[in-house]
Amino acid sequence: MPGDPNDAGNVGKYLGLALMLPISSGVGYGLGYGLDALFHTTWLRWVFLGFGTVAGFIDLVKEAGGEK
Repeated sequence: MPGDPNDAGNVGKYLGLALMLPISSGVGYGLGYGLDALFHTTWLRWVFLGFGTVAGFIDLVKEAGGEK
């Protein structure tokens, strides 16, 4: 039903699930980019992008599966 109060909660939940992976990947890349600038390297951004993506995917699976 469109007037069901639980609909708004579901929208928030699924919006959070949809944004979880890109945000965690972006945070990982940003941390790696900052560390690259600090240590004058070029590869840390890709390592932290991978870490962020894996962490986001794990959290996405846990949230969608109902663990937490």
